[in-house]
Amino acid sequence: MELFLLLIRIALSALFATAGFAKLADLQGSKKAFREFGIPPSVAGVASIALSIFEITLAAMFLFADIAWYAAIGAAGLLLLFIVQMIYQRAKGNAPDCHCFGQLHSEPVSVKSILRNAVFFALVLVPLVRGVRGQGLEVTQLAVESMPTVLGTAAIIMLAAALLYLRKIVASQDDLRRRIDVLEVISRDGTAVDHEHVQDPQLGLPIGSPLPSFELTDLQRRTVTKTDLVQRGKGILLIFVSPTCEPCQAILPNLTEWSSQLSEKVETYFVSSGSESENRKKFSGLDPARVLLDAGRRFALGVGGRWTPTALYIDRNGKIGSHVAAGDVAIEDLIDKLKKSDLAKPFIFFANADHHGRGLKMGTEAPDFKLSDIDGDEFGKDDLVGSRTLLTFWSPTCPHCEAFLDEFKQWVSSRSNGDPKVVLISDGDPEEHKTLGLDSPVVLDKGYRTSVKLGMFGTPSAVLVNEQGIIETETAVGADNIWALLGRKNETN
Repeated sequence: MELFLLLIRIALSALFATAGFAKLADLQGSKKAFREFGIPPSVAGVASIALSIFEITLAAMFLFADIAWYAAIGAAGLLLLFIVQMIYQRAKGNAPDCHCFGQLHSEPVSVKSILRNAVFFALVLVPLVRGVRGQGLEVTQLAVESMPTVLGTAAIIMLAAALLYLRKIVASQDDLRRRIDVLEVISRDGTAVDHEHVQDPQLGLPIGSPLPSFELTDLQRRTVTKTDLVQRGKGILLIFVSPTCEPCQAILPNLTEWSSQLSEKVETYFVSSGSESENRKKFSGLDPARVLLDAGRRFALGVGGRWTPTALYIDRNGKIGSHVAAGDVAIEDLIDKLKKSDLAKPFIFFANADHHGRGLKMGTEAPDFKLSDIDGDEFGKDDLVGSRTLLTFWSPTCPHCEAFLDEFKQWVSSRSNGDPKVVLISDGDPEEHKTLGLDSPVVLDKGYRTSVKLGMFGTPSAVLVNEQGIIETETAVGADNIWALLGRKNETN
């Protein structure tokens, strides 16, 4: 029994030493994990260092019988804290990386990680219930005949740590090899790579705009519409692929694994070009009800899926919830964010741009302001409350605004009850705006000082503000994106 207690203490010492030193070797990862668990960024760095030092101290204390019981108290408290935090994050719908063993082993919080910590907690209970005087042998009291047992235990622990590290190296090599394969396909010498409608792969619809209506067919030959997907009450992840896309084939095993991991809160669909027979052959391992045929790529191009593979998240209300993620690295990053986020919260979105350094205003309250309209009447934040409003940013010297004007005026004058009210915010003199003939308030913002705070960084552009005065979309720049914000363009029939 005395030897058994010593072996337990050595195992616990190795466990906490590995965790502590691994976290210390990856302080950036540890700091990131603390932030994801809700620790303020200002103290996350100090907290990550403190936790590493505490774990290393516990590891040292477990080696000495006289103080091992105190180590067991600290370890039990720490593990209990970990378990409670993990359960709390799971209950909120979050799945931050636990970063339990630094770069040796880190994974999103799951039932598996909670159970693992529960096993460690049970192991700590052994020295804890023994009390101060019941901690077994000191390391210096080992008899010669006991050395093989102790050394064997230590070797097993070291082998387990080595296997964890080897597993990570192999996974990294697999990931690197897959990315090299993708690059070889894309930049193959002497081979023309045909990407239809080649444009910036990050261009897509504004976040917060409604997903355009569509009517596609799955591999079971059933018609699938936007309503069919949205009415299920979950987020939707659209993966745009092609039967002739070799990078799609390279990333497909990961895509199927990720879609399975997200299945509790996100429905994943693969939107593919090509014929039914081509897609059946290429994607035979996928659920045929999850493969939607977009033969002419009209729907894909309409929502920004110009390249393959590309991913796009749609929230459970049928609104665009992310910028398009083009390529395997961007897709993996988007899926990682989806795993860690509570998608039931309002205004959850995933952006891959900072809006010209100003950040997205979506989900924030419109700033307090007071401006004058072209008739000299005051217009301020209070005028936004109570009605959903399209704030349209304008310039009398902008040729794109001029080209957009006639169609915009026609829509403003023919709006239905479900459409938002319109407020035009511009710069310049009142008289030059009176000739616009726009049937909506025109407010002047000298130098666009207030407009910038509302998200404006170009003209024409627009943003939607809800009845509570909360900005509910990102800024839509250009006529096409403004119409998309209103759900009036890019519809697939």
